[in-house]
Amino acid sequence: MASRFPLFADNHVQQAIVDGLIQRGWDVVRAIDLFPEGTGDDVLFEHAVKDRRVMVTNDGGIRNTGRRWHDEGRAFPGLVYWPQKYYRNARPGYFIGVIEAMAEEENPFVNPIRFITRPK
Repeated sequence: MASRFPLFADNHVQQAIVDGLIQRGWDVVRAIDLFPEGTGDDVLFEHAVKDRRVMVTNDGGIRNTGRRWHDEGRAFPGLVYWPQKYYRNARPGYFIGVIEAMAEEENPFVNPIRFITRPK
């Protein structure tokens, strides 16, 4: 069985992806359920870190927050990012499959920032 990690999805992640992950047994918390829309990227990222969850996002600002933390040597559980434009070429199952494949890796967050590549 996969070694699933808890996730924190921001409001840019399609609901179908969140629902699909939950249906497959993933522990997913949505930012929109805890914070009002428009909450700053730093606040969301810090919450994910405090709650020991991997941040899942399509938001470039949150990606930049993760990069800044990494550059500063600050530890965090992980960040999974892909641009919103990828939604045009892929169904939710593509992103779910990539995240599930990460869980099969021995140490998926050796590099704490993971980029999902463009679907083919």
